[in-house]
Amino acid sequence: MEANTRSTGRLPAAFLTPGSSSFMDFLGAHQPEMLPGNRQLPPVQGVVEAPHGTTIVAVTFPGGVVLAGDRRATMGNMIAQRDIEKVFPADEYSAVGIAGTAGLAVEMVKLFQLELEHFEKVEGAQLSLEGKANRLSTMIRSNLGMAMQGLAVVPLFAGYDVDRGRGRIFSYDVTGGRSEERNYATTGSGSVFARGAMKKLFRDDLTEEQATTLVVQALYDAADDDSATGGPDVARRIYPIITVITEDGFRRLGEEESAELAGSVLQARLEQPDGPRAALL
Repeated sequence: MEANTRSTGRLPAAFLTPGSSSFMDFLGAHQPEMLPGNRQLPPVQGVVEAPHGTTIVAVTFPGGVVLAGDRRATMGNMIAQRDIEKVFPADEYSAVGIAGTAGLAVEMVKLFQLELEHFEKVEGAQLSLEGKANRLSTMIRSNLGMAMQGLAVVPLFAGYDVDRGRGRIFSYDVTGGRSEERNYATTGSGSVFARGAMKKLFRDDLTEEQATTLVVQALYDAADDDSATGGPDVARRIYPIITVITEDGFRRLGEEESAELAGSVLQARLEQPDGPRAALL
């Protein structure tokens, strides 16, 4: 049967024509100029200055995964924003933490959310976690032109794999190259320091509460050595965004929960400024 390509007067014909389950393919076919990778920047000299998000961390525990980020955005040596949000739900069982050019990263996350929602509506089922990670890889690769001009986006993707019954973490490079991380992962300017903290504190038998405490410890260590990473700001009541994804779905810790976790870490740091140490064997 021939598809009806005429507009009904309420929606353009493109919305009523059967096609791909990929929203990016749909947008590329009907309004390609709307895709971030197809936009042309005006000629500039040197690196483009724009607000950048920094440190994102993730850790798995039996039953799920925790994804968290600090709240600071920087532009050069200046603090551009103190309370930026860098961790977003992708769908019911996954989340994305953004590092890199803040404006482009947020736009990419919104497009990724639409991509997953569009697939579910067309196919009547959710993508596998592996499939979601691959879709995000394609989106990052499409931004390569802007990344070469200094506007890179390097997210961290985490989710609960309902087929395997465990949390999984995926990291990316600016070309869209994807790697599955084991146990924990970090990205952003403070990632080296955060990874060091996670390396010494991670255990296979972490509880959910211990995993959320671990990511706060890691972000604190990153802020301690990286000026672009913001630590807990008690005076302004700005705390890390902490999300937990389990078989029950995505959950973001409330402000009071985040404040309590940050407060316990800060209190312990008064006695031990460099943080807890791994037990000696």
